[in-house]
Amino acid sequence: MIMISRNDQQVVKEAIIAGNIDAAIASEANLIDEILLSMKRNGVIDGLSKHIKDNRERRAIPFGMVLTLAFAAKMKLASSLTDVPYAIRSAKTLAELGYCMWDTERDLGKGLMDEGCIRALLGKYEADEWIAGYNDYVQKHVLPTMKMEANIHILDATKIEVNLENDKYEGSEVIKDSDGTYQRGYKLACLRGVIGDRGVIEEIRFGGIRTHDLRLSEEMVRTSPVLKPGDILMMDRGFIDRELINDLKNVRGVDVYIPLRKGMSAYDEAVKIAREQNHWLSHPNPKRKGQKIAQVENLGMFYESANPGKDVDLTGCVVWDKEKDEYYVFVTTAIGVSARRLISTYELRPEIEEDYRQIKDLWNIEAFKSKKLPVIAFHIMAVLVGYLYFQLFASTLQGVRWAGKSLPAALKKYNDVEPVGIIICVGQSFAVYSLLKIMQLYASLGADVRARLDVALALA
Repeated sequence: MIMISRNDQQVVKEAIIAGNIDAAIASEANLIDEILLSMKRNGVIDGLSKHIKDNRERRAIPFGMVLTLAFAAKMKLASSLTDVPYAIRSAKTLAELGYCMWDTERDLGKGLMDEGCIRALLGKYEADEWIAGYNDYVQKHVLPTMKMEANIHILDATKIEVNLENDKYEGSEVIKDSDGTYQRGYKLACLRGVIGDRGVIEEIRFGGIRTHDLRLSEEMVRTSPVLKPGDILMMDRGFIDRELINDLKNVRGVDVYIPLRKGMSAYDEAVKIAREQNHWLSHPNPKRKGQKIAQVENLGMFYESANPGKDVDLTGCVVWDKEKDEYYVFVTTAIGVSARRLISTYELRPEIEEDYRQIKDLWNIEAFKSKKLPVIAFHIMAVLVGYLYFQLFASTLQGVRWAGKSLPAALKKYNDVEPVGIIICVGQSFAVYSLLKIMQLYASLGADVRARLDVALALA
């Protein structure tokens, strides 16, 4: 039987003096616990149960606790639902989070809830509820709590692949890629906020792999509260849509930065004008020594919508790769922006590709242990929250040494220097003692009391 305990120092101390405790558990501190404690101290964890809906009928186990354990499991790169119950074992972490778990039968393998119970819990949700929960939690709690607000945003979508031969994955679709290979899976669209030298995935959408990037994302960029007047939104060629570009500028006051496709009239005219002007400047990125850039104005007239009267003007930057003798054209609705600033800003866009690389290759976001769509969405949501926590932690004074590193790399280099702690459990109460403190208290007790305590302490 699993007992859920609350922190109560007085009850536990009285039980120790009486020689009547139920369990003792040694702490196991690590980097994940350090991250969770940082999120707790900064108030990030406190909003979980408020912003992610609890659909359970029986709520004996705090919902925020279940979610925190799930995020901890994802940060420990454990993808199975059975890994969730014991993802946190640090005495300090459990104490600050305000709860503890212990097994009266000493069979920790059974976990807080068996896998069937966890699946039943997730079965009470639709996939969209987990996606909406992530968005609500990040936008209404995490960003305000951490006093973070982005003015530059990146929109992109990525494929989430599953086994091509297995058609049991709910909601999965099959597409034929440009190289002739087939893929089965889903698609995840992300709106990433650039804040200083770091970024936060501010909002997401989830759909089938056949869904066009623009169709999956359009409602998000038209309505997302994180996009404010004066902000910049960077998109790639897959999101080119004149009406959307017009509306973002005219309705929302958001400036778009986007590359044009070869063959578009605006692309052809931009290259033609740049070549005629022949006023090339060095590329601002020193790594691109073989490239030159040129400013081109008034490109809007060469890219018309069905309602030209609403078309906003476009300023362009033509990039000339002299070695390949190829041209690339980038445009923005921010009229007056120099070519140098335009291209320097757009060079932030690959940061979201690094996010995708990490969550796929290092965070196992595609390692689904269930084929049910709500469980898949829960896994994606939990991975993204875990990834967010690590990014936030790396921006704090405590975690700044891990800035620019991946979590797996940080885990390898992490050296735990936290003193050993002992969790003492008594019924539905627990307390945390340092090893020295429990030894001093133990030594002060009579021999008969120590003998009664020895049974539980020997199992710690």
